[in-house]
Amino acid sequence: MRRPARLIGVLTGVTLMAACTPARGPTDGLSDPPRPGAPTADHTPAATCSPEGIAITGLGVSAAMGLRAMGLELLNCGDRPYELRGYPAVTLRDADGDPIEVRIIPGAKPITSGFDHPPTRIVLAPGERAGAALIWRNLVTDPTVVATDGRELDVAPVAGRPAYPVALDGPIDLGNTGRLGVSAWERRKPDPAGTPTPAVPPPPTTPPVNPL
Repeated sequence: MRRPARLIGVLTGVTLMAACTPARGPTDGLSDPPRPGAPTADHTPAATCSPEGIAITGLGVSAAMGLRAMGLELLNCGDRPYELRGYPAVTLRDADGDPIEVRIIPGAKPITSGFDHPPTRIVLAPGERAGAALIWRNLVTDPTVVATDGRELDVAPVAGRPAYPVALDGPIDLGNTGRLGVSAWERRKPDPAGTPTPAVPPPPTTPPVNPL
């Protein structure tokens, strides 16, 4: 059986959520920092540049045959290099804002293959970006267990760092699996025309791996 076409496959250095030592500094004097609530190209609100000089945004969801992948992007909107290594640390909340108990799986192996790129040290210059992804399946395997829908998402660059709200364009519908995979951060590389590589290419057409 063919493995999925890396839903975030060509994250070209953007696969996706461990340890990070940001080079912290003031964020004044920046050119064009994200404005609170300003829409992006996909009409989702832009993230505000944080005190540590980063902004994390969601890049939409790709879905096929119960397998989902959501791209994440971290922008160094500060004026100093930002060091990053590891996996995004995520928290899901329900419609009432209460945390949802979820098993976070670095690399997502029990969910699907193709997202097991190991973390590497990245140093982002001001204006550079890193990408990662969230991976899950919308499966209901036990009718006695209530399905889980994450309606709010908080993301920290890595565990132990401050988390920031990330806008969702739909629920993170885990069914009753209770599992959410994450890929390691990778540097985003622009294509030859200077346009960033899409974080979530079209979903695979082959049957999903590890359906349970």
